[in-house]
Amino acid sequence: MRIQISGARLLDPASQFDQTCDIFIEGGKIAALGDKPSGFSVEQLIDARGLIAIPGLVDINASLREPGYGRKGTIASETRAAAAGGVTSLCCTPFTKPVLDTPAVAELILDQARDHGAARVYPLGAFTQGLAGDNLAELVTLRDAGCVAFTNGLVPFANNRLLRHALEYAATFDLTVIFQPQDRDLAEGGIAHEGAAASFRGLGGIPETAETVALSRDLLLVEQSGVRAHFSQITTARGARLIAKAQQRGLPVTADVAMYQLILTDEALLDFSSLYHVQPPLRSLEDREGLREAVRSGVISAIASHHQPHEVDAKQDPFAATEPGISSIELLLPLAMSLVQEGVLDLPAAIERLTSGPARAMRLGAGSLSIGARADLVLFDPDGQTVAGDNWLSRGGNCPFIGHCLPGRVRYTMLNGRISFRQD
Repeated sequence: MRIQISGARLLDPASQFDQTCDIFIEGGKIAALGDKPSGFSVEQLIDARGLIAIPGLVDINASLREPGYGRKGTIASETRAAAAGGVTSLCCTPFTKPVLDTPAVAELILDQARDHGAARVYPLGAFTQGLAGDNLAELVTLRDAGCVAFTNGLVPFANNRLLRHALEYAATFDLTVIFQPQDRDLAEGGIAHEGAAASFRGLGGIPETAETVALSRDLLLVEQSGVRAHFSQITTARGARLIAKAQQRGLPVTADVAMYQLILTDEALLDFSSLYHVQPPLRSLEDREGLREAVRSGVISAIASHHQPHEVDAKQDPFAATEPGISSIELLLPLAMSLVQEGVLDLPAAIERLTSGPARAMRLGAGSLSIGARADLVLFDPDGQTVAGDNWLSRGGNCPFIGHCLPGRVRYTMLNGRISFRQD
């Protein structure tokens, strides 16, 4: 299919390209920008005047729930939701049933994504067998099966010696390890940020040191092992400063933050709504401002959805008994536009943290619209609005933003030059 996208403002932070021009797509790739190539016969014309064209968003942490948790979501439903949010590439977590710790599970996910997915899926493999924290998974075999990085989530290793040897092994094969730093002992019994809101509601608190103690240990082990490390879902200002100091020392570390951590604080818990129950927890206003500054400076180079869809029953018990997580992937671009509208980020920086920034962190061939690149792109109306919850595609309705009117409206999402999502 030969496609001409006419009159869009093309914004590609990876190449620092920002101007109004036509985009020509052939064979699923960007054939030309600006002038029509010789002999190019247009089969489909998309009038994109007034729209902004950007690379498809790259979400490096999303739970698709399949296999094993079909009541919460499937690869088909959650990648359709991703496309609605402007996402064309995503890294799916290994927290499935069975756990993504064997090539068979990785291949199942990739097969399902090829057959039914509306976004490109990159599996994250379990770092240990069964995510138990004691025996290392077959990392090289999982890499060869398609896993792009490895994580144990919030599950700690059995001891620091085992973790050190695991990192040294990963470094030997140049594998990317994803940390989600939270000290188990300091966090034990907690479900909310240790502060006034948790005390007022009688909720067990998780201090910021639960993150910073674990993060400090992990950074020291990264330095010793030389492993390539990514720190996922940083939640505290002090944690962001530790990442910055590590980068200044030349350590090969990157970091991401959940989009909702840049918008919400623990004050949301005053409503006692389980929709705000997440792990690690929503932090203080001071922490949110520190995270925003780290994103502005590039210390945190990626914003991820940390999408965790749940069925209705999972959020209907008392707060402490509910399952943590927010379904948010289909609002990723509108939520980013709310940060732009608020002045937290300018538009190029916001798009960079959603495209080339995360792509570099996971070493993915995505996040750019240069000539010859795959035609994974988004056309959105910066002056339009998105009413969160209208035509909701995720199986998880556990989203505190439903009912909100958000700035920006995704009009087209294209994957390999094919329209995977469209709305007027």
